[in-house]
Amino acid sequence: MPESQPSYDGQSATYVREWAVGRVLVVELHGEVDFVSAGATKACVDRLTARRRPLLLMDLRPVTFIDCAGLGVLCRARRRVRARGGRLGLVIDDPRVLRTLSLAGLSRAFEVHGGLEEALVAHGAAVAGHRVPALRRAVQPG
Repeated sequence: MPESQPSYDGQSATYVREWAVGRVLVVELHGEVDFVSAGATKACVDRLTARRRPLLLMDLRPVTFIDCAGLGVLCRARRRVRARGGRLGLVIDDPRVLRTLSLAGLSRAFEVHGGLEEALVAHGAAVAGHRVPALRRAVQPG
């Protein structure tokens, strides 16, 4: 698997970047995870959750908006990871995204971390031996 794999759905403002730190796969979502982008995001997440015992971190720090369709993508990822004996964590530092998760009654359904290094350590990744990529905001297409 390449270190990072960007993909972009030309119809929406979602950008997905993925890389591995040890056995942990980090999926960084950028932009709006909403009704418009949910289909493409779901297809990407399905591909990443297809393996046996996936260790997955979804980094939502660059997400600017998430709606019920985006929450559906997160729930689908959780269901698929658990069915395969894996583990899913979310990295969220935006109070608006945390509030959306809470208002939907999902804040306890997910393992939520405030930072990527904290999440990697919790998932058993040896952070000291890997350079954690700096967070870059994606520019939304106009």
